Formats: sequence, structure tokens, C-alpha cells
Amino acid sequence: MKTADTGWCSTELSKRYFLDSFGCAKNQVDAENMMAYLAASGWTASPDAGDADLVIVNSCGFIEAAKRESINAVLSWRKEYPGKKILLSGCLARRYSKELAESLTEADGFFCGDDLSALPEAAARVTAAGLPEAGPAAFPRGETGPAGAGRLLRTGERPLLGFPGQAYIKISEGCDNRCSFCAIPLIRGPLSSRLVSDVRSECKTLLERGVKEICLIGQDIASYHPADGGGLCELAGEIASLSGDFWVRFLYLHPDHFPPALPLVMRNDSRFLPYFDIPFQHASFSVLRAMNRKGTAEKYLELLCRIRDILPGAVIRSTFLVGFPGETEKDFEALVDFQEKAKFDWLGVFVYSREEGTPAYSMGKRVAKKTAENRREVIEKTQTAITEKNMDRFVGRRLAVLVEEELDPGGLFLGRLFCHAPEVDGAAVIRPAFAENRPAAGPPPQPGDLLPCRVTRRAGFDLEVISD
Repeated sequence: MKTADTGWCSTELSKRYFLDSFGCAKNQVDAENMMAYLAASGWTASPDAGDADLVIVNSCGFIEAAKRESINAVLSWRKEYPGKKILLSGCLARRYSKELAESLTEADGFFCGDDLSALPEAAARVTAAGLPEAGPAAFPRGETGPAGAGRLLRTGERPLLGFPGQAYIKISEGCDNRCSFCAIPLIRGPLSSRLVSDVRSECKTLLERGVKEICLIGQDIASYHPADGGGLCELAGEIASLSGDFWVRFLYLHPDHFPPALPLVMRNDSRFLPYFDIPFQHASFSVLRAMNRKGTAEKYLELLCRIRDILPGAVIRSTFLVGFPGETEKDFEALVDFQEKAKFDWLGVFVYSREEGTPAYSMGKRVAKKTAENRREVIEKTQTAITEKNMDRFVGRRLAVLVEEELDPGGLFLGRLFCHAPEVDGAAVIRPAFAENRPAAGPPPQPGDLLPCRVTRRAGFDLEVISD
């Protein structure tokens, strides 16, 4: 985990905790809010688990590999620190509270309540010399609490665990799409959208703290529908009323609910980055229907054409899921054909994970793991050439770069252009002007700066740039 902003720790400290967080950006926001609530209750974060009174594992439970990673973290911390208290929180604790309370004896307690502000109480109970009667937020081994999703979010007053200058804002929780392979509704519940006014307030607070890039996230922000009216484009209009030079990135847009006006919003205000994360998952009609998705390859290609007609420079990321039950060789060929026509800038491909409780769990005609892995490799190999060719179009252009970290004292920095989402895409290797011994060169950049630059070349998936 990256080092958090420590400005939110209380001066009246009584307990220290170490947070080990896993999973997606949405789980990261939960971790940040958990840290804020703990700080307000007199806890302080420790960079070293050995100095902490409590180890909190903020788990992911989306797919089997993520579950194993989180459980192994608990086992590892117990082995390394036999006498420490360990609290398991996050998606795994929410989804399997009863089972884990009986089987994961290495954990001293579990947090699976709806309200993240209850975490300090859970932490106090777990670390108490004698555990009192457990409430709904935390419970010792053998007792259970209600599963749910942390919906109480603060409005920007939280530590930030990403690189300087960037922050995620979760605008919705849960999901109503009910894709047959996905366990998110079982973990996070139905869709619940935050008020436009709350999201705008959080954006304003983060911008005042010096954040340069705001990433709006949710399981499907295309379905964002708050109680105070409107949708994603109306939210964008409210954010556009804020002054300043900043970026806004929209992540995780389900193609079946894509807001038609969103590309126009981006064209009218350059602060809204023309970057689209649209998880198409597949292109075969039969597989899409088995996944409980409504689109077709033809409709999806039309959507991509509309986006690129309005925004010729648009960058599009997607994800594919291979090895879904019943996926034939013909279905896979349709997916490869779609990939070659879509020409995504970035693409992640995953092998289907069989998740209990989902409709796909009991589907027949399972695809052999080796076959699914081979299909994944074909998609990845095909995408490498597409991405490299797509990145060539940025060479020679003058663009803004968000500086993330210094690579070495010689003047090399790492950052991102608008075509790079945090963590998942390539990067920009920055050679500042001062490193070129230019007479007019200014001081070295700092992480979190948004700088003008010129793209000089492509190196694999990455782009090399010189700051102007």
C-alpha cells in the first residue's frame, strides 16, 4: 500500500493500527475512509505492523484468486505476529462472515457492517483485553454480524493512498446489472447513488487540497441515478462549475447503459478527459446473453464509432472474460474478430472464475482451464500489437502530464498522460527540461504537478516525454 497523507491523525493517540488493503479502487476509497474514522477516534496509522496494536486486513472477495490473497494475508500476519490482534474487513468479511467466523481462527474479529464509521468501535472491541458482547459491526470468532456495504462516505476529508495529485471519488455503491458471473450484488448490494451535491462538495474539497486528477468510480457509473435528479452528465455539469485546472476521469461505464451525451460533455470541457473504460466482456451473442448482458457486437462497435466521431482522439479501455461456461471456439473467434475491429487502446483479459451464489456457478459446459488460459494468451498477444500501434499516435504531441514519482536523482520522473488511467495502463517517463541543461529550464517538477510536455517516443507500452 502507498504511504498515506498523515495530516489526518489525531494528536490524542492511544492505539496504533496497521492497514493491509487489497482489491480495487473502490476498496481503496473504503480504506481511506476507514483511516479517517480511526484517526478521529484517537487511532494512528503505523507504517510497520510490528509497532501496531492491531492489524486490519481490508479484503477483496471478487474472485477466487482475490479471496486466497486476502486469506493468505491473515495467515501470514498471524504467523509473523502470533500475539497481535487481527481484524478482517472488506468484501470477503461481508460475503463470508459466518463461514469465516467458524473457519478462519487466525482472525480475532470481523468487520462487515454497513457504516464505516463503526470501525473504531470494532477495532476497540477486538483489541480489548476481554471482548464484550459483540455488536453488528464486529464480532469475535463464532459469532456473526450482518453483511453489507459501507455506504457512509466522507466528503474529501480523508487520507489519500494513491500517488500525489490523484484521488478517487466513489459516486455509487452496489450494482443492479446482475451479470450472471458477478458476485458484486451479493457483496455490495443493489445500486445506491450518492447525491450530486455530495459528490460536488467532495470534488471541491479535494481540489482545495491540491488534487489535480479526480477519478469518478463505481461498479457501473453509467447507471448513476441520484435522488436529487439527473445522471452522470448532470453531475459533470456541476463539477464543471468548479474553477481550476484539473482532470476528471470517468471509470467503469457499462456499455448497455452508456450515456449518449457524455462524449459531448467531454468535447465542451477539456478538463473531462476523453478516456473511456467500457467493460464489454464478450462479443458472441450467445455468451453475452448467458452473461445477462443486452448488447451485441454490432451495437458495441456502433458505440465506439459514435465516441470516436465526436472525439477523434478518444482513448478506450475494455475488459474481456474468456472461458465462460458454454464458450465455444466459434464464440471465441467472434471475440477476437471484435477485438481486431474495436482496436482498443488498452485491454485487460481475465479467465472466468466460478463464484458460488451467481447464476453462472451452476451452468454446464464448463471450459477447461487450459483452454481458457490459451484463449487469454491469444487475446493478450493480439492486443500487444494494437496497443503499441495506438500509442504511436501520441508521439510528437504536446500534452499535459501528471507527475507521480521520481525515478532517480538524475532527473527522470514517472507520470501519466490523459491516455493512462492510474495503476492499469502504461506510463509516461518524464525527462524534465532542467535535465536537458536548457537555459530557460525551471526548477525540477514535484509529484502531483500537472506539467506541459512533448511526447518524444514510444518505448513498448510507455511513452517518453520532455517537459516544456
